[in-house]
Amino acid sequence: MTSATNRRRGPTDPDRRDRIARAAIAVVAEQGIRKLSHRTVAAKAGVPLGSTTYHFATLDDLLAAALDKAAERSVAELRAWEQALSPDADLATALADFVLASIAERRAETMAEYNLYALALHRAHLRTAAVAWDDALADVLCARTDELTGRMLGVLLCGLLMQAVLREDPLARNDIEAQLRRALS
Repeated sequence: MTSATNRRRGPTDPDRRDRIARAAIAVVAEQGIRKLSHRTVAAKAGVPLGSTTYHFATLDDLLAAALDKAAERSVAELRAWEQALSPDADLATALADFVLASIAERRAETMAEYNLYALALHRAHLRTAAVAWDDALADVLCARTDELTGRMLGVLLCGLLMQAVLREDPLARNDIEAQLRRALS
């Protein structure tokens, strides 16, 4: 789906680089990491192929931008979620709701994010973005807890989300909440 807005050129299209990175995430969400190419991303972003190679000379550059954008979006959503919580909210229940929404309402996006995140295991240039994502996640959770508990919750939340998108059988809400409650106690 392209529009006149998507086809603007040069300085009149300052959002193009960002749009290409978002399109890369969408390609991973819809088709998987193996289908990611400059061509598929250009088609998804509604830009000429030359735009993707201009902004991202290599596929690794495009992957790095997609990981950065996925992390930025994920952390922004978590921050907005945290700020919307009342000060006396039951954090275990609220985090369980967050996990379940991430795998029910945003399953494809969550899978894409973790596909990109897992690439950092084998691609050193992606590790900085992955670690920054982990740190930002912990920072958000530390706002509701102490530092050690916040970091522990970040690891648990990341693991729960990854398990939830990997499993054929859904994680039980009670189990998710019980694990979070134990970590908080």
